[in-house]
Amino acid sequence: MRVAFFGTPQFALPALQRIHREHQVVLVVAQPDRPAGRGMRLQPPPVAAAARELGLPLEQPGKLRGNSAFREALAQSGAEVAVTAAYGNILPQALLDVPEHGFLNVHGSLLPHYRGAAPIQWALIDGREETGVSIMRTEAGLDTGPVCHVLRTPIGPDERSSDLFARLAVLGAQAISEALGLLERGELECRAQDDSQATLAPLLRKEDGDVDWTGGARAIYDRFRGVAAWPGTRLRHAGKEVRVLDMRPAPQGTGEAGTVLAVGPAGVTVAAGEGAVLLERVQPPGKRPMNAFDWANGYGIRKGDRLA
Repeated sequence: MRVAFFGTPQFALPALQRIHREHQVVLVVAQPDRPAGRGMRLQPPPVAAAARELGLPLEQPGKLRGNSAFREALAQSGAEVAVTAAYGNILPQALLDVPEHGFLNVHGSLLPHYRGAAPIQWALIDGREETGVSIMRTEAGLDTGPVCHVLRTPIGPDERSSDLFARLAVLGAQAISEALGLLERGELECRAQDDSQATLAPLLRKEDGDVDWTGGARAIYDRFRGVAAWPGTRLRHAGKEVRVLDMRPAPQGTGEAGTVLAVGPAGVTVAAGEGAVLLERVQPPGKRPMNAFDWANGYGIRKGDRLA
């Protein structure tokens, strides 16, 4: 089929690469290049860089709404269907109407659960044991379109967001490949979502990485897994922010939430609202990552101290 591909980050690359092998990609659309790195030089997003390497037609419009020139470029591409995968911009109806078969979106959740920009992270934060990829017909609403194809996968009890992103990117490539095959044969069936079962997955904020010691140990650990890619987990000691790089629920321990229960070679055990967590690796401000035992010794952290 003639496919237009809309995507921006690393997550979208497996889908683009697989579609390029199996169909004719007539247009790739990505977000504009952004300043990055120490020199703040303009850097192309991963999908744009891949499109150039593959020699595919590329557009990087700064805006979509009211952009008649881009709408014309999409129409002139002759795309029969468009695919979106973490493109990062809301598509106006004027664009959705251009391809004969509309737009199919690769969404990293089991819709209608976790509609929004951060479905992978929130599934981990909420302690879900299963997730997957939904191929959805894109509508003007927020991930409200009918679901056409679903692939499921279990979530490992210690899996972090960066790992799950990588797995779902590959699963998403498989799901969109299967969906396009069904569409090409006229066998793709889409079913409306049950809006009463919908949950939201908004963009993460920096403060979503703050440890809430009053929560249960498992909830603290699940949040740590969910924010691992960004913004990361942070606690405060002596008024300064400390990044937590590795932690896990402690096998035992009770006490007032946020209180250091033990310091030993395995790390620093801290009481939660229920149970306790073991801090294993941390990074104090301006320092390199270190194991938590060395951190405790170097900063005078002892049993009975409070962390915020």
